[in-house]
Amino acid sequence: MDKLVIKGQNKLKGEVIISGAKNAAVAIIPAAIMADDVCIIENLPYIEDVKCLFATLSKMGAKCEYIDKHTLRIDSRNLENVSVTFEEVRKMRASYYLLGALLARYKKAEVAMPGGCNFGTRPIDLHLAGFAALGANVEVKGDIVKVEAEKLTGTSIYMDTVSVGATINIMLAATMAEGTTVIENAAREPHIVDAANFLNMMGAKIKGAGTDVIRIVGVEKLHGAQYTIIPDQIEAGTYMIAAAVTRGDVWVRNIIPKHMDSLSAKLIEIGVGVEESDDAIRIYSTGKEFKGTNVKTMAYPGFPTDMQPQMAVLLSICKGKSIITENVWEKRYQYTDELRNLGAKINVEGRMAIIEGVDSLVGTRVDATDLRAGAAMIIAGLCARGETTIGEVKYIDRGYEEVEKKLGLIGAEIKRVSM
Repeated sequence: MDKLVIKGQNKLKGEVIISGAKNAAVAIIPAAIMADDVCIIENLPYIEDVKCLFATLSKMGAKCEYIDKHTLRIDSRNLENVSVTFEEVRKMRASYYLLGALLARYKKAEVAMPGGCNFGTRPIDLHLAGFAALGANVEVKGDIVKVEAEKLTGTSIYMDTVSVGATINIMLAATMAEGTTVIENAAREPHIVDAANFLNMMGAKIKGAGTDVIRIVGVEKLHGAQYTIIPDQIEAGTYMIAAAVTRGDVWVRNIIPKHMDSLSAKLIEIGVGVEESDDAIRIYSTGKEFKGTNVKTMAYPGFPTDMQPQMAVLLSICKGKSIITENVWEKRYQYTDELRNLGAKINVEGRMAIIEGVDSLVGTRVDATDLRAGAAMIIAGLCARGETTIGEVKYIDRGYEEVEKKLGLIGAEIKRVSM
């Protein structure tokens, strides 16, 4: 089991290149098996979740091969196994996209309930209700979900709650349903648009992705496609905050600055320097004292829940009081005990975290409690006095490519140690 060791308070300087979006990759790879053909997916992040999907698709009968570290060729012409209960599936949350993809192509699927990060109940009820509305029979036995349909028929589906996962999964299934499906109150995240663009390249007829109403005219079959995944807005945001807390000067490159608007606005409010170009953002110290602020997580284009733990670290060293309100996941504050161990003054009351700024954090031994919490611990270690050791690095590896190498290139003193 690996751990990360960080010597803090080095100012980060230089440039960091952002990888492809994890949240897009884990939807687009399952979508590729909907074509009885070959797909090539480029700009994939080289992370554990992608490797996990590679292993899963291979066991299902698809022929998968890495053309290079970030490009995957998926040949689904001999894919026959619609019962996906392997160990790999249970390790990651996004394995539920295999339900929508298999239901679309084969009209049946059996998938083990997903794993991934544990921060409260993340039910897939909305996904299953969507499949049922399209005409599928849904059966849940223990941790296995079984869906089957003689045929799928387009319909109108109103999402009771804005859900990224359910929006994508229903979109996958509806792509090969008969007639037209309308998803109302759909999520609008950039990776939903990316998944829709990929499906359209394969011959799907999807309009409205990126708005709250998505229209899908079903098609009989899809063909292969070559597609490049968008940059990872959460990885970009993580490095932006890392640069901010160390009062460094870093260009975060290969990004879509528009996707970062909610974070950039908060950084400016706090007193961080932000400069945008076409495909990069520079984060630099203005010399001003950081001021506390309030943050509410919301569906896109609001402040992303996946940036909440990282932002909590920055707010911990801002002058005055800050309040975070978590509106997406009810148990996303598991990391706060670890942050308190580093000297942060943070109290959780229901969905609110109240933070009183301190002069600095102090290095100690902490654990990553989930993927984004792990990123927060890295950021805390970068700005803390002394040495910070982070355990449970497996969570970080699920979503960040070569994090210690990228940080090392911009001046962080960080190393991976195998235990």
